[in-house]
Amino acid sequence: MTDMFDAMTISSYGMRAQGERTRIISENIANANTAALTPEGEPFARKVITFENEMDRSRGHRVVKVEDITDDRRGEFPLKYMPDHPGANEAGYVKMPNVNLLIEMNDMREAQRSYEANLGMIEQSRSMTLRTIDLLR
Repeated sequence: MTDMFDAMTISSYGMRAQGERTRIISENIANANTAALTPEGEPFARKVITFENEMDRSRGHRVVKVEDITDDRRGEFPLKYMPDHPGANEAGYVKMPNVNLLIEMNDMREAQRSYEANLGMIEQSRSMTLRTIDLLR
């Protein structure tokens, strides 16, 4: 019975991690058009989340946790021609966020599926626990 509760605990950590990932992806999507406000300024930088596998010593098993949330600084910020924008440089270009909506939507779908897989494991463990209790009656 303890193993089933451990499975539920491990899955709940996975759901928590994927929930945090979904929050970061939502933040990226919400700020996909947040340009630099001045020619010298920086636009919104895409956020990336990394996970770590951590030992839960009280239960004796590994769980997933959020290790870090950082700005994705790979590559240059794309430039968009908007001469009337306050963040435009002398040539009329504004630095835009390095957020690609296609990538964000794919990441969101992956996070959703992982969340659902963990939820399915909890439902299976719960069902097995209830069947075991029914057998013991």
